[in-house]
Amino acid sequence: MCAGYAGAFTGPLNAPFTIRTTNGSTFQTTSIQQFDIKSIRAEKTILQMANEEVELVTDDARERMQKSIESVKKNLTTIRTGRASTSMLDRVVVDYYGAPTPLSQMASIAVSSAQQLTVDPYDKSVIGDVERALMESDLGLTPNNDGTMIRINIPGLTEDRRKEMLKLCKSIGEDGKVAVRNVRRDGVDAIKKMEKNSEIGKDESLDGLDEMQKFTDDSVKEIDSLVSAKEGEVMKV
Repeated sequence: MCAGYAGAFTGPLNAPFTIRTTNGSTFQTTSIQQFDIKSIRAEKTILQMANEEVELVTDDARERMQKSIESVKKNLTTIRTGRASTSMLDRVVVDYYGAPTPLSQMASIAVSSAQQLTVDPYDKSVIGDVERALMESDLGLTPNNDGTMIRINIPGLTEDRRKEMLKLCKSIGEDGKVAVRNVRRDGVDAIKKMEKNSEIGKDESLDGLDEMQKFTDDSVKEIDSLVSAKEGEVMKV
C-alpha cells in the first residue's frame, strides 16, 4: 500500500468505494464512483456504429463518383480525332423495329484502315436504318452503303471541326462534374440528416463531410485530366 493511503476498496465492483487519506493527523474520506465497464463498452459500440453509418454513405458516394468518371471516359472515346476507331460509334443508336438499339449490338464494327471503318449489320434488312442513324449522329460522318456492308471514311479534321470537337469534350467533362457534385450533395445531405437525428455525433459528421469533399475534389481533378488529354488528341494534326 502506498504511503499516505490507508484502507481498501469496499463494496461490490460497480458500487462507489472510499479511499481514506492522511493529512497530518487528520483522516479524510472521499467517495469516488468506480468506472462502469459496461457503459464504456456501450459507448464504444455506439461510436463504432456511428462510424460505420458514415462509412456506408461515403463508400456509396465514392462508388457513384467513380461511375461518373467511367462514363466520361467512355463518352470521350466517341469523339473523333482524325483516325479510325471502333469506339467512335459507341454512342450511335439505331431505331431497330421501333426499339432504340446501340449499333454495337446489331452490327460487327471493324477498322479496315487508319482512315476507314466498316459496319456489317447482322440483319441486312435494317442496313438502311443503320445508314440513317450514322448520318444523323453528331459525328459528321458520311457512310457508304453497298447493300450488304457500310464503309465509313474518316476524313481529317478541319479547323472548324476541331473546335466543335473541343466544345464537345468540355461539355462531356462538365456533365461528368455535375454528376459528381450531385453525388456529393446527396452524401452531404445524408450525413447532416444523421447528425440532426442524433444518429451520429458532430465529430463523425465533420469527418464524413471532409471525406466527401476530398472524393469530390479528386474526381473533378481526374475528369479535368481526362478532358485535357482528349483535347490534346483532337488538336494533334
